Amino acid sequence: MANLTIKQMRYFEALARHSHFGRAAEACAISQPALSMQIREMEETLGAALFERSARNIRLTGFGEIFAPRVREILRSVDELGELARATEGQPVGRMRIGIIPTIAPYLLPAIIAGLDESFPALDIHIRETLTHRLIEELADSRIDTAIVALPVSESSLTEVALFSEEFVLVRPGVDQDKQVPNADMLAEMKLLLLEEGHCFRDQALSFCNMPSARPRDGLDGSSLSTLVQMVSAGMGVTLIPEMAVTVETRGTPVSIARFTRSKPSRTIGMIWRKTSPLADQLMQIADIVRQSAGILTIPTTDGKRSNKRGRQ
Repeated sequence: MANLTIKQMRYFEALARHSHFGRAAEACAISQPALSMQIREMEETLGAALFERSARNIRLTGFGEIFAPRVREILRSVDELGELARATEGQPVGRMRIGIIPTIAPYLLPAIIAGLDESFPALDIHIRETLTHRLIEELADSRIDTAIVALPVSESSLTEVALFSEEFVLVRPGVDQDKQVPNADMLAEMKLLLLEEGHCFRDQALSFCNMPSARPRDGLDGSSLSTLVQMVSAGMGVTLIPEMAVTVETRGTPVSIARFTRSKPSRTIGMIWRKTSPLADQLMQIADIVRQSAGILTIPTTDGKRSNKRGRQ
């Protein structure tokens, strides 16, 4: 047991997480044969098999299932030792792993990266874009340091810091520009195009329309906001998008944008991190930069005017 290394534990954790040698090797930036050799050395050291291997599947053995959470706890403690050392610096320095959800990343990342580079030049930023539930899992496993998501996430182990709020806008075909803006009840009866399941933005839009998430929606879901806007331009229905996405997603597209006048749908954007993180003070500094970088967004509306109103937390 004394011969086990932290590196081997990281290889084991990656293979347990991906259940695939190729993907685990890629995540660890080593060759597949090298990963396989390290896992076999671990098993020989322990005197027990960690994985069941077959032509199609790889899964943890019973011992592997018991072993995995212990390894994750050790790796989490090792990572926190590194964080503790970084926390002694006055400003954020070194590697910072930031998660961000897909309905924010394409629109705010350029400004966020520029703001962080200017304020903290010694910061080595690593970005991870994925869905909220995966970011929460990766925070718990110390695979990322913080995440930018829609709040609340309501996880007792995480700190939540609100940054700003933004409204959702209605996107509909250009020919509908002069039509009445529907209210929530009217919208629920229309062909409402939404992101596929797993996106929190989908749930927020359904909540605004008082529509159950389990309602059959064949042909009305997309994998990205860009896809939804293109579906609208093709006359397939209408959709909601966050105001930060308007300039990017509707540029050169024959759609119209309208704001709701009552019961305006919106979301709060914030940052989350582990309550036990020694980097809490530095993460709060980063949150301030993210808030400043978000700035004031100006978007077109159906009446040809432009709006720059954004709620702040």
